[in-house]
Amino acid sequence: MEIRENISQAFQALKAHKLRSFLTTLGIVIGVTTVIAMLSLIQGMNRSVQSQIRSLGSNTFYIQKFPAIQMGRLSDKYRKRKNLTIEDAQAVERLCPAISRVSPYDYEFPAKVKFRGEKTPYISLIGGTSEFLQVNQYGLERGRSLTPLDVQHKRPVVVLGADITENLFPHIDPIGQDVLIKGHKFRVVGTIEPKGNFLGQTMDDFVLTPITTLMKFYGKKRSVVIVVEPVSVEATELAIDQATQVLRRRRGVPYDRPNDFEIMTLDMLMDVYKKLTGSLFGAMVGIGAISLLVGGIGIMNIMLVSVTERTREIGIRKAIGAKRGDILYQFLIEAVTLSGIGGILGIGLGVGIAELVGAISPLPATIPIWSILLGFSFSAAVGIFFGIYPASKAAKLDPIVALRYE
Repeated sequence: MEIRENISQAFQALKAHKLRSFLTTLGIVIGVTTVIAMLSLIQGMNRSVQSQIRSLGSNTFYIQKFPAIQMGRLSDKYRKRKNLTIEDAQAVERLCPAISRVSPYDYEFPAKVKFRGEKTPYISLIGGTSEFLQVNQYGLERGRSLTPLDVQHKRPVVVLGADITENLFPHIDPIGQDVLIKGHKFRVVGTIEPKGNFLGQTMDDFVLTPITTLMKFYGKKRSVVIVVEPVSVEATELAIDQATQVLRRRRGVPYDRPNDFEIMTLDMLMDVYKKLTGSLFGAMVGIGAISLLVGGIGIMNIMLVSVTERTREIGIRKAIGAKRGDILYQFLIEAVTLSGIGGILGIGLGVGIAELVGAISPLPATIPIWSILLGFSFSAAVGIFFGIYPASKAAKLDPIVALRYE
């Protein structure tokens, strides 16, 4: 009952100075809004990226010459490495029992596909093997995929990604048609089912041709990327170890030297992504914390003003029997109520902004319940921390001095 009365008195005090109370809570509102909105958007993006990564194959890993993520100019250490070759990929597939399938690929970018006067925007011309679509989790829509004979005889055939098919062949069957890519004619033998976007980029704007054809037309001195599919998810680590040992022996890497190639798993990609979003979230939390600090200082200031304005009231309450704890509790409840209102408004605004961004943009929004509880807890903690001094000051007032205050 006493808590209810204190909360009721707190609301009455806030109503008496509506504009002042609103301006005081503005810092709390901005801080909580920032944290809630950013948490919701980052959580949504993380779930979306995890789902997209699963679509690539949860146990697939990649072996390549250079690091997957590079900042600035590539160092000589990486540029002097030997190229990975088709023979390397064949050795990995042949000598590693824990590996189910291997598909080396290379690509030519930028390229444009032309057909009867029409042409696509810039796309990637990928040189792969007959295993490329299966290992990379692509489905065949029409026609056929590449065959081992296509690769062996360096045939000028292509399988079109969904974006290419839509751009050049909206009303006719592309199978059997000839297209022109960078001055060379290719016969269309199949089309690929659409796969959608990954990290905001389409995965359907490419053309697949035999890797031997790509090297025949555009140069043999190229380093391939080796896509590896282990026999099972549980065998992924064993497959990585086996592939590493095979490549180190083939490339003559001494036992005391690091690998001269890079292995990237999809889990590593997800970890890098989380680090990037974690840095962004850290910056937003910093902004939110500054806003909460400003809001807390505002609450302390307004509560000190309130103590001064209500000095006679405090004297009267003490004169009729109120104890120090009662006065302390009353003003502390007012501070927490003030910050709590700011927290509730901030939560509402943060959720609204996250939902709005999710509705009008590709960014998904996921609002975890714990983020709402965290936002409210922060706002209440700010009220307690910054309200304790004004409340303590009110509780220590001498009742006789307070009654004489004008």
